[in-house]
Amino acid sequence: MMEKDELTYAIIGSAMKVHNTLGNGFQEVIYQRCLAIEFEKSGLNFAREANQTVYYDGIEVGTRRADFIVEDKIVVELKAVINLEDVHLAQAKNYLAAYGFEKGLLINFGTTSLQYKLIFNTNKRYKVK
Repeated sequence: MMEKDELTYAIIGSAMKVHNTLGNGFQEVIYQRCLAIEFEKSGLNFAREANQTVYYDGIEVGTRRADFIVEDKIVVELKAVINLEDVHLAQAKNYLAAYGFEKGLLINFGTTSLQYKLIFNTNKRYKVK
């Protein structure tokens, strides 16, 4: 039996509240702002647009902003597109490896039903944390 991941459920629940309220059709930044409000209401500790250092082979090669880092454990990447595609998934997996986080959530507000994918960092070579 799989262990319940309360943090993941809380993040998805917050995203569902935002999507149920706004529906689809807004820009990603609008969903990001609303999700921050829901995270605050839920008492989640998070950083929005947090600069993350990107490493290659243990060497710092630049920075990129993550949409959210929640509880210093999960990278949350938001999209507002018609459909999640393999390229979005690959991008999110690359961010996990580059940031050194073990898991992330890719959430898409652009569809009539909220889409989300739980992603795991399988590339331990780049883990720096």
